Amino acid sequence: MSGHHHHEHLPKPPPGLAPGDFWVACGHHLCDRDEDGRIHATPDLWRAFCARPELVPPEEACDAERALHAALLADPMRAVPPAELAALADADARENWQVFLSFRDRVAAQPNLEAAWLKLYADGVAGIPPLFLQMLTHLVVRSAMEGVGDPFVLRAAECLFRPQRAGIHQGSTLLADEEVVDMKAAGSDYGPLGQLLTEAGVPPREVEIDVLGEANAPAYFARSDAHDFALDIAETREGQKALGRAIEIFLKHMLGEVVTIRPVPVIEDRNWTWHVGLDAEATAIANDLWHGKKVKQERLARILWLGVLEFSESSRVIPRAAGKPVYLALAMDVAQKVRLKPQNLVAGLPLKARGEAA
Repeated sequence: MSGHHHHEHLPKPPPGLAPGDFWVACGHHLCDRDEDGRIHATPDLWRAFCARPELVPPEEACDAERALHAALLADPMRAVPPAELAALADADARENWQVFLSFRDRVAAQPNLEAAWLKLYADGVAGIPPLFLQMLTHLVVRSAMEGVGDPFVLRAAECLFRPQRAGIHQGSTLLADEEVVDMKAAGSDYGPLGQLLTEAGVPPREVEIDVLGEANAPAYFARSDAHDFALDIAETREGQKALGRAIEIFLKHMLGEVVTIRPVPVIEDRNWTWHVGLDAEATAIANDLWHGKKVKQERLARILWLGVLEFSESSRVIPRAAGKPVYLALAMDVAQKVRLKPQNLVAGLPLKARGEAA
């Protein structure tokens, strides 16, 4: 893969898809959508999971594993008795399949994929491979964004399921897809000569990534599965508002809560009551500030985006936070990685439990 993007290598959307479709690779067209806009797994979606390289039996796999894989491709929801798993020769293979089947069964036990996503995070995701969680998050965010036509909001929403790398320069705060940055950095510009130069202390050529802007925004849909646009979330930039908007749409879809999110440059409220860190780094920084600890300037500088969230339905908010703004923060870690966790929003908002008296 060279560092130059040849657009003809991009995944072509399957024939017959609407021109405004996006994130085709997540498999949303393998799901059924109900009248409430919720999506449901089909046998074809589970077949797509089973076809992942992580689950395809390797060359050295035993016959029992090949038979299990073939049986699940034929009937993805079939019950797999413990004896059938125990028959696999390789202990790692036994564990992989156990983990996958337990994930499948936990998802299938819920009425739709959105409910499954909420329940998995509510009950705990320990032991579920991050890849499966990312695939499921990709699907529910795609479901939430159905009908959204703003490329800036869609690019911002990618942060909900794809790790980003942040770059801050000349007044921009750029988020670029981590996998794309790594892939480009490993491309030809960075080949053996690049390695030598890096080792010799000469910085290799900068990785070139297009920044989403008014002029190239219409190209987003055709390129959305390549994840090769960077988003500028600096103050006053289109992406700053778009990130808030993407979170609003996600919360409305997942929780039925109507909120407005206004990006702000700083939090000037001396008495802030409630905050949600959108990632582990922002959570740690905001907690320290909230507890009145001194936070070093260079650590504060890792906060890339702040928002003020307000609920339209205040009766749903717990009394101590009612009528008060909720501050949202997104940060990068020391290595400039940004890992937004949408589950933090769901778990961290000051909402009464559903069904609790208003």
